[in-house]
Amino acid sequence: MGFFVFLPLVLPLTSLPIARLAEHHLHPRNAVRLLSWIGVTMAVCSTLALGLLFVVGTAQIPGNPLPDSWSDPEIRTAVPFHEAVGTTAVVGLVTVLTACSRSLRRHLRIRARAQRALALVPLPPAPLDPDLVVLPDPEPYAYAVPGGPGRVVVSTAMMDSLDADEQRALLAHERSHLANRHHRYLLAAQLASCVNPFLRPLQRAVGYATERWADEEAAGSVGDRRLTARAVARAALVTRGSGPAPSFAAFAAPGPVPRRVTALLSPALGEAWPPPASPAGLAAMVAAAGTAVSAVSALNAAVALLLLVKAATPW
Repeated sequence: MGFFVFLPLVLPLTSLPIARLAEHHLHPRNAVRLLSWIGVTMAVCSTLALGLLFVVGTAQIPGNPLPDSWSDPEIRTAVPFHEAVGTTAVVGLVTVLTACSRSLRRHLRIRARAQRALALVPLPPAPLDPDLVVLPDPEPYAYAVPGGPGRVVVSTAMMDSLDADEQRALLAHERSHLANRHHRYLLAAQLASCVNPFLRPLQRAVGYATERWADEEAAGSVGDRRLTARAVARAALVTRGSGPAPSFAAFAAPGPVPRRVTALLSPALGEAWPPPASPAGLAAMVAAAGTAVSAVSALNAAVALLLLVKAATPW
């Protein structure tokens, strides 16, 4: 395996430039999909690399459940500094699995709790929006709860702070979250960042890009970018907290609201990919190359370990 097994653990650094440039040079839809694909692929490769190092690490522990032949010296020496690296990988893989399971459980628990609570709220009459739930609450918030069917939850305080046109922009924004299943991208980016800390900038970039994606669709729905920018700014001004559902995309969640408003007041970005010679194009190619090398390195190390184990195992 050699040093190839370590590459998937550090190659996520190649995604940092595109994470920084995507918000200014890529359409939000393209940015979310590209960054999510890069993050998930690199997280899988990092997990595979940790798993391979875990095998080498546990093979040197007395009484381990692995076959005795797996502790063959040839297998252990396939990784440089196998004793220290193997022990670190054992701790690292257990930490990664624990962090991912906690994040996933928390997301599912909050989602299930919100769905159970909304199931008790009667649907509005036919002329009104069937997916809209307006809760009598003096705390202003608005967020989308995915499910079957998805629901848009808005407090009366938030509705009262916006005029009728701004309310349309708000609802269009939240319905974009539901229609495009933004919660899946957010969860994937969150789990990827649990696997490898180098992917945390990608998680933040995906979170921002999903809000920008919904902003753009809301602006297209109401036909007025300035109106949507005004709704985002006014909602942010009246919002005092993070809202009751921090794991869901929220209309005015704390974050780069000024950048969202500035983007809405500027001409819309085209959906075409930037030229290869541009900074964003070069950054995207670097990230794609890093992802490809990470996948090849992980597969190369897996095949090498498989061949070593096969050679050391008596049949």
